[in-house]
Amino acid sequence: MTRGLSTATRKALRSGSRAVTRAATRTVTKALKQSADANKPPPGGGLWLHGLAVGAAGVRRFRVYRPPGIRANERVPLLVMLHGCGQDARSFAMSTRMNRVADRERFLVLYPEQDRLSNAQGCWNWFDTTAGRAFGEAELIMNAIDQVCLLYPVDPARVAVAGLSAGASMAVLLVSRHPERFQAVVMHSGIPPGAAYSTLSAVGAMHGLRGAGSLKATPATMAESWPALLVIHGDRDGVVAASNGQAAVNAWAEAAGARKCAARSMQRGKRYPMTVTDFKCGTRTVARLVGVESLGHAWSGGAASSGDFSDARGPDASRMVWAFVAKQFLRA
Repeated sequence: MTRGLSTATRKALRSGSRAVTRAATRTVTKALKQSADANKPPPGGGLWLHGLAVGAAGVRRFRVYRPPGIRANERVPLLVMLHGCGQDARSFAMSTRMNRVADRERFLVLYPEQDRLSNAQGCWNWFDTTAGRAFGEAELIMNAIDQVCLLYPVDPARVAVAGLSAGASMAVLLVSRHPERFQAVVMHSGIPPGAAYSTLSAVGAMHGLRGAGSLKATPATMAESWPALLVIHGDRDGVVAASNGQAAVNAWAEAAGARKCAARSMQRGKRYPMTVTDFKCGTRTVARLVGVESLGHAWSGGAASSGDFSDARGPDASRMVWAFVAKQFLRA
């Protein structure tokens, strides 16, 4: 086929063919590596287990991290972790490094996973209360929690939920529907309950826009017996306005009749400084607001390799989460 071509042309064709082959090989190798990485468990010496939650709203996958050494006859706490947009169970576990905390403190971690057919960006549809998608997804997450409590050595009296961004808003929605099932809830860079009811209103809420009665969907039954709330939010969050964090703790504190305590400024080593404000009923902390200086829309103190999903320069949010919920578990 190349007989009539010049020597230079034949050499160019052979060189081009080898280049195409090398490029194809690199592409296949990269794809295989990505596939292997996707199935490889996050750091930790325990088991990375899989499950499916089925309900009227469809099917959602979930993963469970079980630290090593937990016996079948034990009853250990369960922390539910709800990822943000653009993430899945594994990437959220990687960016937060919560499994390492679970190894040290001996608790199970449940990572429900949003389906990309339900939201192309992988966001939980926490805002879609008018069409009912938000409530359907909340029930699927509860289905996953029920399965984990049934199949694994979980103490159902010691369950907490935490989330980032859309996951944070879904966490609060979950608690608003089933407050008796949780001892604590953590919102990291999220939006308070009832602030939106559609995609358009969610965009406005992200920027801190509040219409009259925007929190009207917050259940009137909120009281001192509700799970304690921890809010973590960066003052340079360009995706979800920091005023959302303040609105969340205000709603929680007002419903419980809690008093606002003096703010405390803290800094650990060279990490970003933070301001911690508690809201208390007697000696019990009903809500806590942690404002992190210089933090954007990312998990504070997370893995440096997780790009936009975490900021390793912030105070360790995973440790803060566990320290907060562990105190609530002592009351269970």
